[in-house]
Amino acid sequence: MKKIKTIDDFNFENQTALIRVDFNVPVNKFFEITDDTRIRYSIPTIKKIFSDKGKIVLISHFKRPKGIFRKEHSIKFLSDHLSKKLKISVNFCEVCVGKTVIEKVNALKPGEILLLENLRFYKEEEKEDHNFAYELSKLGNIYVNDAFGVVHRKHASITILPKFFKQKKCIGFLMKKEIQYLNQFLHGKGKKPITVLLGGAKISSKIEIIENFIKFADSILIGGGMSYPIVKIKGGRVGDSMIEKNQKFEKILKKILYKYQNIIHLPDDVIVADSFKNEANTKIVSIYSIPDGWMGLDIGPSSIKNFCKIIKKSGSIFWNGPVGVFEFSNFSLGTKSMAKAIANATEKGAFSLVGGGDSLASLKMGNYEKKISYLSTGGGSMLYYLNNKTLPGIEAIIS
Repeated sequence: MKKIKTIDDFNFENQTALIRVDFNVPVNKFFEITDDTRIRYSIPTIKKIFSDKGKIVLISHFKRPKGIFRKEHSIKFLSDHLSKKLKISVNFCEVCVGKTVIEKVNALKPGEILLLENLRFYKEEEKEDHNFAYELSKLGNIYVNDAFGVVHRKHASITILPKFFKQKKCIGFLMKKEIQYLNQFLHGKGKKPITVLLGGAKISSKIEIIENFIKFADSILIGGGMSYPIVKIKGGRVGDSMIEKNQKFEKILKKILYKYQNIIHLPDDVIVADSFKNEANTKIVSIYSIPDGWMGLDIGPSSIKNFCKIIKKSGSIFWNGPVGVFEFSNFSLGTKSMAKAIANATEKGAFSLVGGGDSLASLKMGNYEKKISYLSTGGGSMLYYLNNKTLPGIEAIIS
């Protein structure tokens, strides 16, 4: 890959930085932010530009309004939160393109910042519309992409907008850190032993990650719905547990299991239920002998002990995906135990990287999120990158 320009390659004095951020943060029914990680991680980029005496225009999406203005999808509420974080007044503009926003941008002084309305109020954003991107390009001198969470999307502000800036485009510090830490795992450069913990429902989205990591990881722990297709391939009985059927990845899995069976660790016991609900009847059984009419919804006590033992000895840990249906309190112990084990290992010197909404949510359940080395701000984009796929947003910066 060509060298990616970062904001360290530019002096922003008297320049207007058009920064694509990802402020699609989770909120409660009162529009209170429940996790501002993406905002906090964008602050160093903003502060660097201010230290250069530059001006800033922020553009972001929020939720999925699908080109329709909806009050509940407005990002105006973010200006107050940003003002508190930056300790300066953050101005807001109700539109993203046109005469009004151009006038507001032209009125900016060094050290001032303007947040624009939700990009996805414009249907052109998700359609990679060139005219929309051109209108956005009038709002800055230097384009900065600091929105790792959406760099896998082919949207106007991600892939088309940078083209209008020629060589005056770069990534921010958030993006730089994401790439740096993900590369550390992708190329096996982390402190040994390297442990990879994968969970969640679908194995198809992570089969290439397993293929990439298996070459250098010391242990790959697999739990959640991902584990049952593997158990079935190995001849086990999985009852009514969730099985994602795909002949292509089944062939790949068979090859991996044959060659690297000592590296891949599955749960040996699971908590099964007779229905998919929190109040279901439960029992603990071998993962290879789940009775018909029962489904695995969490890893069992023996599996928790084995997984935690491996995590405790790790030098580097990557985690994506819960090992059970953690939304149900009766099936959340496995995932909570993983979060605690990773936090404890980190405190004792391991490097940990956790990504994916469910994994981050489980960390917050136990207040462990601040004990992790790095929380990835991307879910789909992180998996995309670790699958060795070119991210459109990064390609647009280096082309």
